[in-house]
Amino acid sequence: MFIINLHYIVPLEELDAHMDAHVKYLKKYYEADVFLMSGRKVPRTGGIIIAQADSKEILETIIAEDPFFQHKLAEFTITEFLASQAHPGLKALLRD
Repeated sequence: MFIINLHYIVPLEELDAHMDAHVKYLKKYYEADVFLMSGRKVPRTGGIIIAQADSKEILETIIAEDPFFQHKLAEFTITEFLASQAHPGLKALLRD
């Protein structure tokens, strides 16, 4: 499991010009069962994506498709973690 942390580095107006393409990108990877949850930070300084992938390298390739990455609108950091506990509704996501 991974936490992708986005930190916006441009004014929100510039970011919003690419929001539709970013949402389309997110939907692609929700449909592929890579992204599990995402949303804006409060205050709106970036975003968080919770993802699952076989490796950090695969996830880095996926992130390279994000318009926010391609247009250098945000800095991305990836934190890998081993999920050992989860809410009962999310237990199917835990890997042995």
